[in-house]
Amino acid sequence: MSWRQYAIESIQKDCIMSGKLGVVTGHFMFWPEQETRGQPVYTPQDLDIYTHILYMDVPVDLIIQRRQDDVERNRPSTSTNHLRKWQDAEKTQLRHRCRSHNILFCLLSRQTATADRASALIRDFQYHTEAYNLSCAESRLDEVLDARGNVQTMLVLDGDKTLAAEDTGKLFWETAFQAEHDTDPLKRLFGGPLGYSYTAFRQAVLMYEETADEHEFDTLCAAVATAVNVHPEFLLLLQLVKEQDHVGALVVTCGLRRVWEKVLGTEGLSRTVKVIGGGRINDGFVVTGEVKGSLVCRLRDVHHLHVVAFGDSPLDLPMLSAADQAIVVVGQENTRSKSMDGALQTAMEQQDLQASQVLLPSHAKPRLSVTNLPLIQINMPEFIDSVFRPRKGLLTGSRVIHATGNNVAKLLMTPTRDANISGPNLRKAHQRIGWFLATGFLTDLVGLEEYTIPHVQGHQTRGFRLRNEQDSLIVALMRGGEPMAFGVSDALPSAMFLHAQGPDDVQERHLDGKRTVILVDSVVNSGKTVVHFVQHIRTICSAVRIVVVAGVIQSQSVSEGILADTLVHDRRLNVIGLRLSDNEFPGRGITDTGNRLFNTTCLP
Repeated sequence: MSWRQYAIESIQKDCIMSGKLGVVTGHFMFWPEQETRGQPVYTPQDLDIYTHILYMDVPVDLIIQRRQDDVERNRPSTSTNHLRKWQDAEKTQLRHRCRSHNILFCLLSRQTATADRASALIRDFQYHTEAYNLSCAESRLDEVLDARGNVQTMLVLDGDKTLAAEDTGKLFWETAFQAEHDTDPLKRLFGGPLGYSYTAFRQAVLMYEETADEHEFDTLCAAVATAVNVHPEFLLLLQLVKEQDHVGALVVTCGLRRVWEKVLGTEGLSRTVKVIGGGRINDGFVVTGEVKGSLVCRLRDVHHLHVVAFGDSPLDLPMLSAADQAIVVVGQENTRSKSMDGALQTAMEQQDLQASQVLLPSHAKPRLSVTNLPLIQINMPEFIDSVFRPRKGLLTGSRVIHATGNNVAKLLMTPTRDANISGPNLRKAHQRIGWFLATGFLTDLVGLEEYTIPHVQGHQTRGFRLRNEQDSLIVALMRGGEPMAFGVSDALPSAMFLHAQGPDDVQERHLDGKRTVILVDSVVNSGKTVVHFVQHIRTICSAVRIVVVAGVIQSQSVSEGILADTLVHDRRLNVIGLRLSDNEFPGRGITDTGNRLFNTTCLP
């Protein structure tokens, strides 16, 4: 073992035992001028143990002056060109080694290498972990929400290539480097070994730190902001947000917070739309794709908001998947994310992401199939109403779906309320309701998939069925749910069908490989029975989508109580009903739905 290897391992042990940060100074390379290449002096242990490296990028003329002033040592003369070549080699090789070994690297130049700045970086290195990073981002989110107490719905928007077509990170480096070559270091960073990891985004922050001091950075951000043009469709939408107390908007960006704050300020939206993002050490955190997803989950599960998310790239998929409504922003083919189609398809197939797409500009080519990823226009009345309508209690449009007031629903519910109808005719009425709810609402919630069918004229054509229909399970909650469940089964002929007297009747073998479980009952009163089924299923499979289908849902059950609480905390649970009812009278004897369905009203 070399002395250098022994030294760094000893320092590591001391740091672990004491809980202190170790600061080590040393050389990376020696390069006598007469030799053709430098000789690195690091060891493999250095690359395994170091977590951060600060390179003191001292001007060559200052190094020469210091060598000349050092009369205590006899140093060989070295030319300015050779020292510059030596420095360039060290910086290039260190960047490469650091990125391939998960080490954060930062240059400290004469302009940026003040003692205060170096100390601030070292203090940040000491406590900044991925968990700490997330806690800082969540704290910032909570601060924003504290100032908006009446919000029921939150729009969460990505910045680059979503809110506007421009990539502000790329614009920043083009502005900073001007006419120089290789003006997109972020592309090389994120395309390298670090990918889009927490470490990669932290490295990006250090690149911004080494490029400009605070004043220069702010000047560059201002210049970039002038080149950003927010899509007119989003400007109109955010102006509507500005006029509402119950709807808020946030830009959550992996890019530069300061740029987007200046963009929104120019549009007169800085008080309406807050920005959560990073770019500098003093921002306290970086925004990764995982952070985006966690913040949307916090908005939904902790702050109990209905979340509408907009994004354009794979980094936005965690956020889109966690939202109540997900909208993929699709730009021009030559500028939009090339990897999004594949990542989006995977999220839709494996994670059951339900999303729509908006084309900005409107002539852009859609992504994937418009059947699986429907087109919307964010300035049309239907979408605006879905976002801006007040939300009473937990009756959010995407979690509790019902047809109350629908003319078809009025026709379908009439025989179920007619005291003269019972037995087979009532069962047929319930079966028709099950078919209607499955075809009219369940398909919108879960989505459709295409498959090939033989056409009556002899050729092959496209057919449609529920997404992952063969991997769906229909559970008839006996006995009242059976007729309606048969109607659901009529609409989904490939789905497995199961009778269940109680939760234990749903076994692990029934859930194996299933993507959607459909619990069907005629009436949901307090919701306790449904919740017991949900809790039992969750002990077997935590990720499966569960949809409750019922003819009548008591309004109070989805606004307060055990079912309402379960809806808040289980984002993979939805309720579909023919109608909501404020009538809290539970059926008994001749009014009990099960008795009427099976002509047992005469039994005690």
